[in-house]
Amino acid sequence: MKRFLSLFSLIYILVSCNSDDKIEVGNKTTLEITKEFKAGNVILGEEIEAVFKLKNTGSYPLIIAEVKGSCSCTVADYPEDPIAPGETEEITATVRTDNAAPGTLIKEVRVVANTEPSITVLSIRANVIRK
Repeated sequence: MKRFLSLFSLIYILVSCNSDDKIEVGNKTTLEITKEFKAGNVILGEEIEAVFKLKNTGSYPLIIAEVKGSCSCTVADYPEDPIAPGETEEITATVRTDNAAPGTLIKEVRVVANTEPSITVLSIRANVIRK
């Protein structure tokens, strides 16, 4: 009787684990974006506001999961709603230069979206000068 119960339990567990649920991965799309923003000369302490225009060039909605600056001095704002095919939107990144050293400044912004590759790196370049 114990063997029958053990065998029945084992068969029940194996049948229960076999499911036909399919996991569908989201559709990938493409985007067009200028990857570099040149701010030119910036006085130490000024904020740089970089605007990156992006366009969904694919056939599926573009979903931006995350936009993150390379350090705490870079903060980005991005559209949280899906971007329809053919539509354009903007990513705005603000860089504080009050703690920057004079000279060349390069900051990166990483965009994670349903594209291939999934990470797009944008850069902000400036020449920080003392007043």
